[in-house]
Amino acid sequence: MYCDPRFSRVREAFERNFAEGEELGAAVAVHLDGELVVDLWDGVADRHTGRAWEADTPAFAYSCTKAVAATVLLRLAERGLVDVRAPVADVWPEFAAGGKEAVTVEHVLTHSCGLPVIETPVPVAEFEDLPAIAARLAGQTPLWEPGTAHGYHALTYGFLVGEVVRRVTGKSVGELVAAEIAGPLGLDLWVGAPDDVIPRAARLKAPTRPRPAPENAAPAPAPETSAPAGGGTGPGAGRRRDLLGEMGRAVVDPGSLMNRALGNPAIRLLEGGANNPVILRAGWPAAGVVTTAKGLAGFYRALVGGDLLSSATLQDALRPRVSGPDRVLFMDTAFGLGYMRPSFTFPMPSATAFGHSGMGGSLGMGDPDRRLAFGYVMNRMADSLTGNLRGLRLIEAVYRSL
Repeated sequence: MYCDPRFSRVREAFERNFAEGEELGAAVAVHLDGELVVDLWDGVADRHTGRAWEADTPAFAYSCTKAVAATVLLRLAERGLVDVRAPVADVWPEFAAGGKEAVTVEHVLTHSCGLPVIETPVPVAEFEDLPAIAARLAGQTPLWEPGTAHGYHALTYGFLVGEVVRRVTGKSVGELVAAEIAGPLGLDLWVGAPDDVIPRAARLKAPTRPRPAPENAAPAPAPETSAPAGGGTGPGAGRRRDLLGEMGRAVVDPGSLMNRALGNPAIRLLEGGANNPVILRAGWPAAGVVTTAKGLAGFYRALVGGDLLSSATLQDALRPRVSGPDRVLFMDTAFGLGYMRPSFTFPMPSATAFGHSGMGGSLGMGDPDRRLAFGYVMNRMADSLTGNLRGLRLIEAVYRSL
């Protein structure tokens, strides 16, 4: 383990998360100006066996995957193989069905194409057949007019982006990550874990989920969000409380858009859920990355350093395309081309920060202005959709150390 003395606040925050009983096992890594300045890990990777968390312990990091998948697609755009402003149907003709002939790749990358839900149940036998899942989406009609609103495409984002990538290259997002990103950079990061990586992956502990409310029950409390402490006052606080109430009700409603977006394909159908080898191996481009904290931070170091995208491409990708109330998550979200930008659900100390959080707590972030890259993974899942305060405390400590 290593922590540059300048970043002692990060070590203190990391240790505090354990001391207060908020972690089972976790790791955090930080790069500044291309230099690894924090590389910490602690706890247990598997609470059942007592297996310790090691330097090379990877974890399933859910939606942190989305930024990786976006980067793969943007690299193809740089080569002229795909135009993000062109219709998806230009490279995927079947996608034009259901009135989607004008839906662009940019609509997909910004969660504004109106396809947050797969309308027909995906059988377990299809979980590793990404083109088959994508074909289901190709036949659907958008839930709203594309480009007029945005709503978090929790799982469908990856099947859509992945099929565009496959149509252009003949390869999956995971194959291109291995060949062009993780392999050349020496990163422990996989979108679809190889068989030799799966046994050493951290075993996630699921949070306690709210039960469906009985009829006539009082509204359920809103789940934890990634909002900073003390953020409940000031302009807009009343609207946020109303939205939090709506979110709380959506969490316990099986038919809500939120649960439909999060629940199909239904990971819960597999023994062990996201710990099941089928999920770790499947490489869903929205929720399929298996990575160490150092691997995730290394990915953002390469992005910030210009090793994966040109400065012009990255700056254009970071320009917010959508922001405001999210039709799936209810709270405000903001997205560039696949990357989260600062918002209520991605609260960053810097306006130039970008990245992506993962359900339960994982978090990857880069900041071009400060030449900063950050990765945090853990195995004790928080009951939150877009990260939680453990990772945000670490981010805050990083910025206070600069």
